[in-house]
Amino acid sequence: MKIRILLADDHPALLSGLKHDLSALPTLEIVGTAKNSGELIDLLNQASCDVLVTDYAMPGGTHGDGLAFVSYLRRNFPALKIVVFTMLDTPAIVQELAKLGVESVVGKTAEIKLLVSAIHAVYAGARYFPSEAGSAGRTSAPGAGSANHALSKRELEVVRLYVSGASINEIAEQLNRSKQTISTQKTSAMRKLGIERDADLFRFAYETGIAAASDGPSAKT
Repeated sequence: MKIRILLADDHPALLSGLKHDLSALPTLEIVGTAKNSGELIDLLNQASCDVLVTDYAMPGGTHGDGLAFVSYLRRNFPALKIVVFTMLDTPAIVQELAKLGVESVVGKTAEIKLLVSAIHAVYAGARYFPSEAGSAGRTSAPGAGSANHALSKRELEVVRLYVSGASINEIAEQLNRSKQTISTQKTSAMRKLGIERDADLFRFAYETGIAAASDGPSAKT
């Protein structure tokens, strides 16, 4: 019996390529494709599916994307096996997805055979995190080892202010600390989260609600 797959990605060329490659395997059957969260929910309400392979960032859909959408899927389709196929396979993102019960996260830079392995693994009831980022998600999901990634109150404060648009100098002035102290705390927070680039820090902050909770200054124009 074939594993029934739904594919979701907002890049048509990638979606078409995935469908072509996975359809060639005798163990898999593609039962539908979607370009956003709205299309995907419609498919899930209509088609029987064993495993969902979905992108993480799919803007424009009626149900959003990212962690909020995965959380929605978990609440409304609790039996669904989910493989997140994404460029954002940082330890911080993987950790949050694992907490939500996602069974696998595979980076889009990985070979297709890893995605195939992930599909078979989650269908069999296993969890599969092949990347280094995934090992962080595996050890911390759900709940175990989360203290290893917990930010201190001051680190969280610095991150909130930084993603709200404040510069290191402005944060130092506002919190009455030295610029070196603020810079060190920001660097420490990123290291704990497994994030190397500011762009990923902003993404993580907005997806996890850190940015929304910020009381800091507005972003500069």
